[in-house]
Amino acid sequence: MSVPALNRPALSVVPDHTEERIVDADVYRSVFRRHAAGVVVITADAGHGPAGFTATSLVSVSLLPPLVSFAIATTASSWPTVSTARSVVINFLSAEQHAIAGRFATSGIDRFGDPTRWSRLHTGEPVLDEAPSYLRAQVEHRFAVGDHCLVVARLATHTERREHEPLLYHDGRYVTATSNPKAHHA
Repeated sequence: MSVPALNRPALSVVPDHTEERIVDADVYRSVFRRHAAGVVVITADAGHGPAGFTATSLVSVSLLPPLVSFAIATTASSWPTVSTARSVVINFLSAEQHAIAGRFATSGIDRFGDPTRWSRLHTGEPVLDEAPSYLRAQVEHRFAVGDHCLVVARLATHTERREHEPLLYHDGRYVTATSNPKAHHA
């Protein structure tokens, strides 16, 4: 049995213009600006009031048990809360929620003040009222990694309020999967 030939363009060789560079902070930022990442807001309360921050480091780690991880700078204003909280809420953001992402990425403001709408779950964790879906998770591990801490959490419950297109972060901007990449500056 013969397979018909596909009409494909011939493969072309891309000229090699590589320049190997040491990965310093500037190169690191440059490389990861080109890597699109989903945007979430992580919220927690360790007994001293709500804290939260915007994260693009959420990663699925394990199906059984259901584990995720995220990174937080140990210099972040939310770190003292996350460093002792027993649980967190991972608030997924929809494509139009770049203002919320920006607010929780801004230092020196009351992130839970007006216009943020939030409430508490029956288990006590703060949750963003406008998040289209969220996961509640129990913190299982915290690992010091460079200038950050890697937090591993076991997923406990999921709530989906509505379907949504995700908010992404790419090239220093909040974008959507179908948007103009210059749409929303961070």
